[in-house]
Amino acid sequence: MKAALAIALAMGLLAGCSDMNSTQQRALSGTAIGAAGGAVVGAIAGNAGMGAAIGAGAGLAGGLLYDHVKKNEQSAYDSGYQAGSSK
Repeated sequence: MKAALAIALAMGLLAGCSDMNSTQQRALSGTAIGAAGGAVVGAIAGNAGMGAAIGAGAGLAGGLLYDHVKKNEQSAYDSGYQAGSSK
């Protein structure tokens, strides 16, 4: 019963992400990954809640930085493609 509830909850959370743009998705996934990693490190150090909070902040920053890099990469590709196709 608990497993079925956990699966249903996970599916509901993932379905809620379908209307997000790429920046929102990267920020959310960075935050979630950072919080999970921070909670693990925090649990080892003795304070899982503080670790999760710090990890979430770091993950959010990392997700937004990754989004910025990907957008610059796409912009450079588009510029090169247009320059090459205009000849």
